[in-house]
Amino acid sequence: MAFELRYPIETERLRLRPFTRGDVDAVFAYRKREDVAQHLFDGPMTHETATEVVGLRAGQFTLAAEGDKMFLAVELRERPEMIGEVSLIWRGAVSRQGEIGYIFNPLHHGHGYATEATRALLEVGFDRLGLHRIYARCAAANTASWRVMERLGMRREAHLREHAFFKGGWDEELIYAILEDEWRARDPSGR
Repeated sequence: MAFELRYPIETERLRLRPFTRGDVDAVFAYRKREDVAQHLFDGPMTHETATEVVGLRAGQFTLAAEGDKMFLAVELRERPEMIGEVSLIWRGAVSRQGEIGYIFNPLHHGHGYATEATRALLEVGFDRLGLHRIYARCAAANTASWRVMERLGMRREAHLREHAFFKGGWDEELIYAILEDEWRARDPSGR
C-alpha cells in the first residue's frame, strides 16, 4: 500500500511540496556550486543533469515499498522561492528504518531552514509512516550538517574514519540517528 501525503506540508516559514519541472533553475543554482558538491557523492551539476534529476524527483513523493525515496522541494511560504530539498528514504519495512537528507542553497544558510524542514520530515516519518528509527549521514567535515542533526535531537552513533576513497581522498562520515521514543520525549518546543 502506498504511503501518500497531502501536499504541501507547511511549517511556520516553509512549504514542502513535490518537485515540478519548473524547479530546474533553482536546483541548478545550488547544485552547480562546488561548495555544495564537495559534500555530495556527485560533482557540480550541469543544467542538463539538473533537468534530469528534477525530472526523476518530480515522480518521487510517495513511499510504497522498502527502498522507495521521497524528495520534496522546500520553498519559502512568504514567496514561492525554492531554497532547497529534503528527502526521506524507506530503508527497512520490518525494522521500520528511514534515512533523511537535505541540501540547501548556501544563499539561505544560517536561518534555520534546514532544521525546520527536516523536523517536518521527521514528523512525517514517525507520526505518519510509523518508523522506529530515522538516521542521517554526512561528511565529518560538514559541520553545518551535523549541527542540524544535533539540533533535531539526533545522536551521533558512528564516525567512520577513512572508510571509502572519495573524490581523491579518504572519506570520513558521521552517522546520526533518533528513535521514535526519543522523538516523542523531546522538548515540545522542538528545540
